[in-house]
Amino acid sequence: MGFFELLTIAIGLSMDAFAVSISKGLSLKRMSYKHAVIVGLYFGIFQALMPVIGYFLGTQFKESITTLDHWIAFFLLSVIGLNMIRESRDESEEVDDSFNLKSMVILSVATSIDALAVGVTFAFLQVHIFSAVTIIGITTFLFSFVGVKIGNGFGTKFKSKAELAGGIILIGMGIKILLEHLGIL
Repeated sequence: MGFFELLTIAIGLSMDAFAVSISKGLSLKRMSYKHAVIVGLYFGIFQALMPVIGYFLGTQFKESITTLDHWIAFFLLSVIGLNMIRESRDESEEVDDSFNLKSMVILSVATSIDALAVGVTFAFLQVHIFSAVTIIGITTFLFSFVGVKIGNGFGTKFKSKAELAGGIILIGMGIKILLEHLGIL
């Protein structure tokens, strides 16, 4: 998997964190760069850590299901993408306005669970995990940092669009992986 594909996946994965970052920015009466850095670091680190965990879990059972790996990658990315699209339609989501350790860890885990599943697909696709998580972590940091600023400045109008875009990107990557392994691309 090349840089462009990894960057595309990183952008798709970062959309949940971006959407929550917008909400965090909304909760601030007065935004400081410190808030944006805190959110970016939490989300970026967790978004990079989860694929590593998924990768090592995936390598444990990769040998027994290599004939199905492209189907598994397609399925996982599609399910994650469809879930993000569904969440983009949900207007009732509330975000904690606290920046304390507990609330940030909970939000970080919640926004990076999908990255765990992507890490499993990376094991099947023999992706260089260090490169992948570096790209994912940096991309998520940047999107989260910007999300706090946007949320503080513009409000919630971008939140659902970000989740929708992320879902579509992940489904598209799943389809691309499947078509490549079937010899169509």
